[in-house]
Amino acid sequence: MAAIITNKFRINNAEQFVESFSETSAETYYLFIGRAHAWASDADVQGNTIAEGTDASPPTPNDDVSSEFYNWDDMLGAKIIASTDVSRVIPRRNWTTGTTYDMYEHNIGSSNAANSGATNLFDSTYVVMNSSYAVYKVIENDGATASTVEPTSTSNSIFSTSDGYRWKYMYSLTSAETLNFMSTDFIHCSTDSTVSAAAVDGALDTALVVAGGSSYTTSSGSTISAIPIRGDGSSGVASVTISSGAISAVSITTAGTGYTYAYITNADIIAATNAGGAGSGGNINVIIPPKGGHGADALKELGAFYVMMNKSLVGAEGTSDIGVANDFRRIGLVRNPYNFGTTTVASADTRRQLYAAVFSSVSGTFAADEEINQASTGAVGKVVEYDATNKLLYWYQTRFPDVGTDSDGNATAFSGANAITGQTSSAAATPNTSNSNTVNGVVFSSGYSSPELAFDSGDIIYVEERSPITRASDQTENIKLIVEF
Repeated sequence: MAAIITNKFRINNAEQFVESFSETSAETYYLFIGRAHAWASDADVQGNTIAEGTDASPPTPNDDVSSEFYNWDDMLGAKIIASTDVSRVIPRRNWTTGTTYDMYEHNIGSSNAANSGATNLFDSTYVVMNSSYAVYKVIENDGATASTVEPTSTSNSIFSTSDGYRWKYMYSLTSAETLNFMSTDFIHCSTDSTVSAAAVDGALDTALVVAGGSSYTTSSGSTISAIPIRGDGSSGVASVTISSGAISAVSITTAGTGYTYAYITNADIIAATNAGGAGSGGNINVIIPPKGGHGADALKELGAFYVMMNKSLVGAEGTSDIGVANDFRRIGLVRNPYNFGTTTVASADTRRQLYAAVFSSVSGTFAADEEINQASTGAVGKVVEYDATNKLLYWYQTRFPDVGTDSDGNATAFSGANAITGQTSSAAATPNTSNSNTVNGVVFSSGYSSPELAFDSGDIIYVEERSPITRASDQTENIKLIVEF
């Protein structure tokens, strides 16, 4: 049984996802970063090697149960994504002189490929953005020739440029939209209310000569006018141009309304000569506009089944929630995570996802990415950051022996007034179990602080593995996540 997932289904999914950020029972989404230590192959306690690529060539994320747990293990911190951080987007195509663009056609498919070879309208090159960030549809491409005149008009009517192209203005990006929702490959998409209000449902604007036929005659000149356009709409009128007995051109002279299919018949062409005309074999394809007319709904007309989430990490977010002392190699999106130790969905702007300990005194200086041990408990961890000023140590624990487990594969929490030792730096310190204060924004209980999100809560719905991204106190990382539905 043949079936397809339609473009409208994809567009609907993107719409629903965006709405989930702001609707009455809204979901909560956090951008998270993770993986401070270098990509390298690891081995578990049974000797099984897990290939994790290298910093120069990061691994491809796995979509399985085990990986979702692992993504939590080395998570560093998270920042909430607001509804204002989300936008529907479409592929970016800058208008460039000398480029032959596809045109809008209602029946692009495997049996009617676009000039570019695309077999889906939204894969074709019929949408461009000019140098002023105005977006246009190509209504007609002058028989698939190169465009040499940049479209600039913002008229609500379809307009022509001197290179033979016809264009429909759709919308313009604001300065905020270009800043927040434009990347090398994608641009913000929205419907201009003025353009939408001017759209006419089922109004015809373009027809193409598929076959010119032969032996056509006219009563005078080379143009046959007042040819009715048949179909389920009304009032559409066309004219055709005859050259050497064949139909060489066709134009819509009255757009009409309400068409979902339309024809210009050979009989009507002959009848319009009013002089015993003749001819046969002509075939004209009347292009049907999208529902509502061109410009009525840019999101549907331009295939906005992509969503961009834009978030910036500015220096040390939330004091100690997302630090700057180490790099990160993973970016992801988690939906509805809980606060640590609860079943309450988190809502704070930023969340720290590292364990921490506060010391009264320290011998030496703990090094980032080194293994730490607590001999008396058997606990093992990987240092993410050491704050020498406040004597705070931050770490995470994963499933591997040098990062979070002992030689038997057991994961043990650091606890009590037991010395913690750096295996590379030889630094040593004992947690101050009498300290139950807030230090540098971190709340301690008996010298320790847990991560702020409950491990393995919610759903990790997006993961991207990267080469290391270095953070700094005077640096901003602008992260744009793009999801295709």
